[in-house]
Amino acid sequence: MPQAELADAPGLLKDVYEVSRLMPFHIDGSSPAGHSPLDRRTAPALEAEMGHRRRRHLMVAAFSLSLTLTFSTAAAAAPPLPNSMASTGDSITRAFNTGFLPLLDNPAASWSTGTSTTVNSHYRRILLPNPAISGKNFNHAKSGARMADLNAQVAAVNTRKVQYVTILMGGNDVCTSTEAAMTPVLTFRAQFQTAMTTLTAGSPNANVYVVSIPNAYQLWAILKDNASARKAWSSFGICQSLLANPLSTDPVDENRRLAVKQRNVEFNTQLAEVCAPYPRCRFDSNRVFDTAFTQSDISTRDYFHPSLAGQKKLAEVSWAAGFWP
Repeated sequence: MPQAELADAPGLLKDVYEVSRLMPFHIDGSSPAGHSPLDRRTAPALEAEMGHRRRRHLMVAAFSLSLTLTFSTAAAAAPPLPNSMASTGDSITRAFNTGFLPLLDNPAASWSTGTSTTVNSHYRRILLPNPAISGKNFNHAKSGARMADLNAQVAAVNTRKVQYVTILMGGNDVCTSTEAAMTPVLTFRAQFQTAMTTLTAGSPNANVYVVSIPNAYQLWAILKDNASARKAWSSFGICQSLLANPLSTDPVDENRRLAVKQRNVEFNTQLAEVCAPYPRCRFDSNRVFDTAFTQSDISTRDYFHPSLAGQKKLAEVSWAAGFWP
């Protein structure tokens, strides 16, 4: 069999061919020209040599795979730590309601650009090994912002010429006054695409980290039996698309809550898909959405925003899924 044909032959046929090449005698026992009967090898000897050949092929294959993995890892190596960063988003990134005075922003406790040692934000995690970032942590998030507001935020970020940008936006597109008031999925996607176009055009060298929207349905599930939480949700009109009638088991209310949860999932899908084509953009693979937050992670002032413990957990979880875990 010609060598070219052997390359395409099934494995068993190749084995037979290899054995025939090793055998210095004919099936009838006679020796081919140039071989002595003393050259004949026994079946065990042939099997041993074939085993040796197979082990050698496996070693070559393993080495090739190792090289492939090594080069793949190198290609996905983390970028250098940034010397400057900015955050965008809503009240979560502003650390609303975590300060000494209630109902105010407290950006020092932000999971992204905050300076609080308790929270240990992305900024502080970068600052320790890279002091060059000191003082270059800009928070452009705004409480109450929706995805429609992100484009203006990133336009402001572009004036900073930072090397790292975080985006956590969409909570207020899910949590609205009614189910009908939630942002349509395609509108949400188009708004995010516009913002990404603006950001990458104005800050082409910045690494962009897109964090998934936390699971609002989980908030309802862990606090619905808390009377203080129910009172706060009603008094402040918080996230009524999800949190209205929190104890109701009526199918209408249950279906409404499930619809809000599904919209939350769909928004995160848009974030992932829009981010994916940009080489410097990374999505957290729904790590934040999938995180199990507890009651202690939620503010007892409004039973909606993250507490200091919640900001700390958000920083930990998002950092672990980001550029420099």
